[in-house]
Amino acid sequence: MSLLRGSDIAELDKWIAQAATSELKSLANGIARDIDAVRAAITTPWTTSPVEGQISRIKAIKRQMYGRASYPLLRRRVLLAA
Repeated sequence: MSLLRGSDIAELDKWIAQAATSELKSLANGIARDIDAVRAAITTPWTTSPVEGQISRIKAIKRQMYGRASYPLLRRRVLLAA
């Protein structure tokens, strides 16, 4: 049972109905509760990949400096790494 191929929204409702009667019931119910957001995520051409990359970079710096530096030093390192 495949979820979606490309941006085929018509298959989404069909998949949710099939999944609701399988071991994926909890996932299907979660998707159905927020169906408008799921449809928007599938149909819009926007992506958060650039933002996610920046967040990952900042988290890596934060992990490296955990317990070693104060907030001002961490802030300076994040800003200089940009």
